[in-house]
Amino acid sequence: MKTAYVCFCTDVIHDGHLNIINNARKYGRVVVGCLTDKEMVRCTKFPTTTIEERINLYKTIEGVEEVVIQDNMLYDDVIEKIHPDYVVHGDNWKEGAERAVRNHVEKLLSAYGGQIIDVPYTYNEKVRKVDQRLKEKLAMPEYRRKRLRQLIEMTPVVKTMEAHSGLTGLIIEKTVVEEENGRLDQFDAMWVSSLCDSTDRGKPDIELVDMTSRLRTINDIMEVTTKPIILDGDTGGLTEHFVYNVRTLERMGVSAVIIEDKTGLKKNSLFGTEVVQTQDTIENFSAKISAGKRAQLSDDFMIIARIESLILERGMEDALKRAFAFRDAGADGIMIHSRKKDPAEILEFCDKFRAEDKKTPIVVVPTSFNQITENELASHGVNIVIYANQLMRAAFPVMKQTAEEILRAHRAKEVDSKLMPFKDIIRLIDEL
Repeated sequence: MKTAYVCFCTDVIHDGHLNIINNARKYGRVVVGCLTDKEMVRCTKFPTTTIEERINLYKTIEGVEEVVIQDNMLYDDVIEKIHPDYVVHGDNWKEGAERAVRNHVEKLLSAYGGQIIDVPYTYNEKVRKVDQRLKEKLAMPEYRRKRLRQLIEMTPVVKTMEAHSGLTGLIIEKTVVEEENGRLDQFDAMWVSSLCDSTDRGKPDIELVDMTSRLRTINDIMEVTTKPIILDGDTGGLTEHFVYNVRTLERMGVSAVIIEDKTGLKKNSLFGTEVVQTQDTIENFSAKISAGKRAQLSDDFMIIARIESLILERGMEDALKRAFAFRDAGADGIMIHSRKKDPAEILEFCDKFRAEDKKTPIVVVPTSFNQITENELASHGVNIVIYANQLMRAAFPVMKQTAEEILRAHRAKEVDSKLMPFKDIIRLIDEL
């Protein structure tokens, strides 16, 4: 008897999935593959149930004779093992980024005469509501908040991009690319930077934008996205204020706050020793971390300690001493920062820290040393890579140039070819 194979990466079965199963039954024995958590993440999905729960769910579907685990979004493992006669899928994978997956599957099947069956995708109000409920579930505070910890466990490195508005949040949420090997990739999380938050308001980066304003930015992003959010918390402020902010952020569904071990009026780290910057004592900063951890009501929220020793040229020994002290005070992760163009000192720190601590997450912001790849950083023990200001920096020169060209031409025709059609922007928003 011939075999029809279907891959599912869903937590809820609706009419569309049942339609695919019913079509698969016409071609033979139906085997359903349950995509693993780590592959779901790369396939632009995110699990809200365990793989065991999904397997049991798929087994209850009428007509399904076997459920197997699929650990490769490109189907390599299951096609090699099962050799299905047919792979049945909704025809929505014929367009967009998923087309690369279909092309790869078609190549694998053609090697032995297998065939793809494209089933017309089911569009109706019931399916739309189920899909919308899944998105809303991921956006709920209790689900969003814990996703960062989940991603650290699931992925080699958590790719995090700066967002400073609802629109930039949507760009991060929906941008998916096809890699050379046919796999899909996307950003995992969002970084809400105090620098970009201030710049977007036309104000200097000196903690002038208060927490109330910053919470509005977070809320704007949260209303239209589902990915976890890491907040740039500057110094954290007074300990007495920090504990209340921790509770607020945790309640909102923010996954983590990163606070830096400096005191006084905030000066951007990019200036290094060019301006006077005062590093907090290990004792004081450890006490702030401990107070924040005691204020938490769940185990999901993360407080990450940012160490400025390399920025302030205090040396590797000081950086490592602080890292272990802050970890012992309860920090859920360590962010090590550098403004050198060579990543050597960052890698040295990571290697020495990992020699003694294999588990505590390391966060890196490769703004100055941007030649190094995520895989290279991951090989030295880095868990989270933050692209801290690239969207803001990309937008500014283009907007400035557009304004100058309109002034010179006394009309907008000359810049029109450089502009994205507004209907494409509307389409991005309307896809919510």
